[in-house]
Amino acid sequence: MAFQCQRDCYMKEFVTSVVSCCPAELKHEVSGKKETLKGFNVKLRDTILFPEGGGQPDDHGLIGDVPVLRVTRQGPDAVHFVGSSLEVGQEVQVKVDWERRFDHMQQHSGQHLITALAEKLFGYKTTSWELGRQRGTIELDTPSVKPAQLQALEEAINEKIRVHVPVTVQLLSIDDPAVEKVRSRGLPGDHAGPIRIIDIEGVDANMCCGTHVSNLSHLQVIKLLGTEKGKKNKTNLIFLTGNRVLMYAEKSYSTERSLVSLLKTGPDEHVEAVDKLQKSVKLLHKTNLSLLRDMGNFFSLHKKEGDNEFMNIIANEINTEETLVFLTVGEEKGPVLFLLAGPSGRVAEMGPRVLEMLQGKGAGKNGRFQGKANSLARRGEVEAFLQQHCKHHTENE
Repeated sequence: MAFQCQRDCYMKEFVTSVVSCCPAELKHEVSGKKETLKGFNVKLRDTILFPEGGGQPDDHGLIGDVPVLRVTRQGPDAVHFVGSSLEVGQEVQVKVDWERRFDHMQQHSGQHLITALAEKLFGYKTTSWELGRQRGTIELDTPSVKPAQLQALEEAINEKIRVHVPVTVQLLSIDDPAVEKVRSRGLPGDHAGPIRIIDIEGVDANMCCGTHVSNLSHLQVIKLLGTEKGKKNKTNLIFLTGNRVLMYAEKSYSTERSLVSLLKTGPDEHVEAVDKLQKSVKLLHKTNLSLLRDMGNFFSLHKKEGDNEFMNIIANEINTEETLVFLTVGEEKGPVLFLLAGPSGRVAEMGPRVLEMLQGKGAGKNGRFQGKANSLARRGEVEAFLQQHCKHHTENE
């Protein structure tokens, strides 16, 4: 059976009745964490909310004022997961989240068009596809797609959009000879009722359960972003359709303006400017490490921002077998962290004295002594003490 959402993909509101309502649970992710929600599975006499299938995610929307969080298909039925119970037999108004639905219509019809022309122009068959939240991916049965082919494909696609090609839905019985002539990756095992064919006039006829635009002009534009290496001997083609292209352009322009402000160059010079910055940072890093490694027998540093990890990274870059290192991080008047690193015998000897002078707490082993103090008031005194010790140590060598 075809649902109302499949008979009229543009319908935004619909009145129907509740057939059943049973307690249920829904496992889903919130901010990367898996949660289990308690609620109800609701079946309606008919629905304009598309159940997940054919590579297309489900619709969201409302039954009355109750949000629908998931729609799945069970044989001929659509099952709506909701948080509140609904009375069996009651008449309800169903509303679809139109922004989400129309986006899915654009991406799915866009995929059909890209798939048909990729096969027609270059013989590249589609083996699978994914409608992602931000971009769509089509897996093509070819090891690679040349840049010139990608450009030709994009031009052919957008030409079909420009000439307003109609898209129609046909319902055929499963034994109709016409079924054999349409593109298909097979029917689900629990399929029931007539076969639904999406026909892009003169371009493609494809067996599909999804929601689609009624004319290619409703796709607005398709942008092929490029390709990525897929599974063995496959290529993933990345694409955007319609409103996603507009959002991508807006986001790209916003990023471009931010980079103009940060890099003080025009958009055409951004790559060159970042390349120069990266080379400068690498050179500075290399120079700093050389300076640290060539340090004398005492090195002292204080930074307002930092933590124990920062101090240990600095200490690791210095030859502490020969150099005594005294590091502190924190605000002038607040609590501070400190690290004393160097030859283990000298650190073990001086660590407790440094702790005493800073009036802090800490401990040490293996040439590292670190802790926490309430203020930096006596940092200069500690530094002078350590320098004097190093000078005395050098003179006695």
